[in-house]
Parts: sequence; structure tokens; C-alpha cells
Amino acid sequence: MSAIYIMWLRQLKRYFRSKPRMIGSLGQPLIFLLAFGFGFGKIYSQSGRGDYLQFLAPGVISMGVLFTGVFSGIEIIWDRQFGFLKETLVAPVPRLTIMIGRTLGGATVAMMQGIVVFALAFLFGFRPQLQALPLALVFMFLIALLFTAFGTALASQLSDMQAFPLIMNFLVMPLFFLSGAMFPLEGLPSGMALVTTLNPLSYGIDGLRASLGMASFYGMGTDFLVLSLCSAFLLVVGGYLFSKIQI
Repeated sequence: MSAIYIMWLRQLKRYFRSKPRMIGSLGQPLIFLLAFGFGFGKIYSQSGRGDYLQFLAPGVISMGVLFTGVFSGIEIIWDRQFGFLKETLVAPVPRLTIMIGRTLGGATVAMMQGIVVFALAFLFGFRPQLQALPLALVFMFLIALLFTAFGTALASQLSDMQAFPLIMNFLVMPLFFLSGAMFPLEGLPSGMALVTTLNPLSYGIDGLRASLGMASFYGMGTDFLVLSLCSAFLLVVGGYLFSKIQI
């Protein structure tokens, strides 16, 4: 457990010591809240669905968690190039322990990023049911754990630092835009409905909306079950790939 704690703590220290990273990671959620939240707000309200910012904010919060969690995987490539990963892997602890510690640390950082985005959305007028905030934190952590494990699994197979963000953007942007983060899931064409149903992020955003007092499309129980199973699966896959990593 001490090895897991040390790797977890290292991820947090790296995050807090990088002020530009903390500030820069808020740029994209801020743009989405301003440009889409207020830009499409009138159109959304005219359709009879209410305040668009209340609908959009959980999706933007999930985006902050998603991108921070996924891109934490690049630290593996960074550590490999600068020799720290080699020193870590020769330590007398199982590689799975190292991977779990790194993943939990990255997931914690991603969840903290989501909390900061939540605070920004609140300043802009987002008004959820705050008594359900502990349940919302559970869904934020599950999203963070799922996509941090995903980023770790992919980074374990790459050695090119420039290739990682390109590949992740190719994968992550469709996951975000086809998750119902920016549009309701009701009444979609059959093909698009199938894609959103197969997208694990859809269940994370739906669960986050439900926990903050909005209607759930899949059901909160289904959201929690799917996220938990996907997180467990990617932890297993990520642990296996990390155990086979070559230095």
C-alpha cells in the first residue's frame, strides 16, 4: 500500500507544482461554457427545454475530467524518456502496484479538475441540487478512473511523446462529442443512438446529470454499473499492458 500511496502522492505533487498546467487546463471548459452555454442558450430555451447552461454544465465538467484523466498518460512517456520509469520498474514492488498508484493519482487530479470546472460553471449561473453533490463526486471519480486507466493503457504502448496527443485527440474528441454532452439523447437517429449507447462517457455524463437533479436517460443504476464495469475492465487491461512495458 505504501507504493500505491507514494505514486498517488507524486501525481498530486506534480499537478500542484505546475501552475501553468492548472490554469491552462481550464481554457477549453471555459470556452465551451461561454460560447455554447450562452451562444445556444436562447435557441435551446425556445425549443421548450429550459436553460441550456443547466444542461450543458455537467457535460463540460465531464470534459474537464475526461481530458485531464486521459492526458495524464503522457507522463508515462515522459518518465520513460527521462529515465524515471526505469528506476520505478526496478523497485521491489509489483508493476501492477505502480500502475494502480499512478492511475489513482491521475484520477484524483482529474476529479479535482472537474471540481474546479464545477465552481466555474456555478459562477456563470449553473444551479444544481447541491445536496446531491457527494453522489456527483462519485460519478466524477468513476469517469476519471475510467479514462485515466485508458490513457495509461495507451501510453504503455507508445514511446513517441508527439504521437500520444495526436492519437488521444483522434479518440477522445469523438467520445466527447458523441456522448450527449452537448445535445439531448432523446430522438436521435438510430445509428447515432447506437454510437452514444456504446460510448461509456455517455453513462458518466448521464449519471452526473441525474446526481445533480436533472433527468436521467439510462437510469442512474445503469450509469453506475456500466461505468464501474468499464473502469474495472480498463484497469485490468492497463495493468497487463503496463506490466509488459519495455524500457
